[in-house]
Amino acid sequence: MKYTYLGKSGLKVSRLCLGTMNFGPETEEKEAFRIMDAALDAGINFFDTANVYGGEEHRGHTEEIIGRWFKQGGGRREKTVLATKVYSDMYDELDGPNSSRGLSAYKIRRHAEGSLRRLQTDHIELYQMHHVDRKVSWDELWGAFENLVAQGKVDYIGSSNFAGWHIAQAQAEAKARHFLGLVSEQHLYNLLERTPELEVLPAAEGHGLGVIPWSPLAGGLLGRNALAKTGVRSARSAKLERHREQLQQFSALCRELGEHEDQVALAWLLANPAVTAPIIGPRTLEQFEDALRVTEIELDEAALTKLGEIFPGPGRPAPEAYAW
Repeated sequence: MKYTYLGKSGLKVSRLCLGTMNFGPETEEKEAFRIMDAALDAGINFFDTANVYGGEEHRGHTEEIIGRWFKQGGGRREKTVLATKVYSDMYDELDGPNSSRGLSAYKIRRHAEGSLRRLQTDHIELYQMHHVDRKVSWDELWGAFENLVAQGKVDYIGSSNFAGWHIAQAQAEAKARHFLGLVSEQHLYNLLERTPELEVLPAAEGHGLGVIPWSPLAGGLLGRNALAKTGVRSARSAKLERHREQLQQFSALCRELGEHEDQVALAWLLANPAVTAPIIGPRTLEQFEDALRVTEIELDEAALTKLGEIFPGPGRPAPEAYAW
């Protein structure tokens, strides 16, 4: 497994990130344990979760599963670079009127304590804002995160679903406080969704953030046999029909390359120097083992050019696009 630094931090993480969103709702605990053990055995040290994962009826369930896995010992916690998130309503009646979504200092403190308790650990390597909260000042935000870092409960702060200007604003405010600020941005980025190349990727690169793409397979549309699936829900079906011609060309190219669609889609992300580690979200051990193949794939210039023709990007990055 290859490793890279997480943005401007001194933290080294694997080039693949194990996403745990399915643990609980779709993947039962024993299978989740097997997947996490296999990830460590394969050299994947970067695990991503969120306090809200686990389903509407049991938010926090995914963190609890990871916590019980850590509790087995064997160096599991020590070998893992753990990332989780804060923002959403956890349906905690004790939050009272502060239960709604957001990033108040009150919520950050309380929800960090809740995550630590569920995860059965005393610290989190990467604590991420799941979304931006425009109602809260950066003085309040950075003050709350600075306290967590000073207490040793959190090592680094990351963002998710931020616009490019949010990243710039966050880093400017952090610099004024002599604080490290953000080290990563987790963002929707894949062959079918290349809009981040306009603003988010340049902003992340310019401000020293690692980029962690979520939904790298576009909700399964870039997965193997996507075109053969029937009976899917209407929204996904409509999207499939809208991109059918592109996906047919994509499948043909993958056959020429001798690789599966999902592996090529992940390899395309890994070929981008702005990307730190795409998130893979296996539901089964077999799916996880299949995903590992991507670490052996190196797309040549001809393949990358063809992928760009099938899935054209949004154009030049913003600074060049705005130039005369």
